[in-house]
Amino acid sequence: MEAVADQQQLWVVDLGTVEYREALALQERVRAARQEDAVPDVLMLLEHPPVYTRGRRTGAGELPFGEDWYRGRGIDIVDVRRGGRVTYHGPGQLVGYPIMRTADVLEFVRTMERSIVAGLADEGVATRLRTDEGPDYTGVWVDARKIASIGVHVVKGVTAHGFAINVDNDLAPFEWVVACGLPDVAMTSAAQELDRDEAPGGALFASIRERMTQRFAEAHDLTVRVVERDELEAHVAPLLASIA
Repeated sequence: MEAVADQQQLWVVDLGTVEYREALALQERVRAARQEDAVPDVLMLLEHPPVYTRGRRTGAGELPFGEDWYRGRGIDIVDVRRGGRVTYHGPGQLVGYPIMRTADVLEFVRTMERSIVAGLADEGVATRLRTDEGPDYTGVWVDARKIASIGVHVVKGVTAHGFAINVDNDLAPFEWVVACGLPDVAMTSAAQELDRDEAPGGALFASIRERMTQRFAEAHDLTVRVVERDELEAHVAPLLASIA
């Protein structure tokens, strides 16, 4: 398949609300295309229905009530290959999946963290990194409260998974697990820090999504091009057909 000419672009795709397994399959299709340079770097932005994901470093007892208890409350549970521990996704949380080439995974994570700090600062939320405190403190924090989680997985030099920023989502499900491997972690959200009461996915969500799009692209010295999912899939499908 002919390679995409402009590899200095960041294709940004707003997917809306997508079931976790569907988004996971889409990431793998796009990653295969990125490995072949059939698409440039891609940032998929979306929300998930309620779900806990368990990363490769998840330990026993991090979902202490048992899987049936969580599923009885409408929360799915999915094991994934990303780094990190248990985390929660739900409506009102901005999830970003960068499908990007990288030669330095640690620097990629640090750059992602810094872009989140910048994007939230634009919205008036002052945050910080805690990278010197160990791998369980990866992410972005407001003082000692965690506002954004990060986990990545790299195959053939191309990333998948990414970040999750608590914007105006329900924080209670974090309290029902050992979130991020930290028994005493306190989670927060942009809405909580700004003392704003609005429905998940509202005006605050839209504003932070826009700010993160720009800050993420700037951090990687890329130019944003907004594309629809159909256009992305159109570049991915011929590649998959050729290797099927």
